[in-house]
Amino acid sequence: MQNPLRFTLLVTLIFTTTLLSAAEKKKTGFARWQKAMDAFTAADHENPTPPGGVLFVGSSSIRLWDLKESFPNLNALNRGFGGSAIRDSIHFFDTLILKHRPRTVVLYAGDNDISGGYNAEQTHQDFLKFQKKLDTALPGTKLVFVAIKPSISRWKLAPTMHEANQMIAATCAEDDRLIYLDIWGPMLGEDGRPRPEYFRKDGLHLNAIGYDLWNKLLTPHLKE
Repeated sequence: MQNPLRFTLLVTLIFTTTLLSAAEKKKTGFARWQKAMDAFTAADHENPTPPGGVLFVGSSSIRLWDLKESFPNLNALNRGFGGSAIRDSIHFFDTLILKHRPRTVVLYAGDNDISGGYNAEQTHQDFLKFQKKLDTALPGTKLVFVAIKPSISRWKLAPTMHEANQMIAATCAEDDRLIYLDIWGPMLGEDGRPRPEYFRKDGLHLNAIGYDLWNKLLTPHLKE
């Protein structure tokens, strides 16, 4: 007959281990990005970048952007981390942006914010917080906000995303140092829906054709 105490201890151990494993796999809040921040810090130590460049920051649309291929003559630094929201770039602002003192910041975020439950106003408010933090820390730095893209997989969220874009565009129109890069319209087909040729199989992330479009739209805003 099995020892009841031993059995209870075994079940407790398995249950506790499972909980710890699940907690490790599903870190919440800003802790989930610590490994990415540590990797950025190590990269900065190994290959310091000179100030005055162009820094790309935001979610996976930034992380997957091949900047060396897209802008071979540009002093560009990629600090995208997939799945992030605007608030994450605000929290890690010093690690991601301040230390590099860029002349221009290109931000793509808001996609995951709204997918995660934020409404248009909340997304706009976080943009304002990011813009204010940048303006306070680096008052001479220009900010280019790449509009939240219309994607196939998140098309049901299109009305909220478009509303957030309009709010952010209105804010950018009030300041010469803020640029709203409209990629929304150019990514839609004649039927008013996202053009499939711009996307990978997941219907969310851009393929090479999609990035070619973004490159053409962004390039005029990256000049000195």
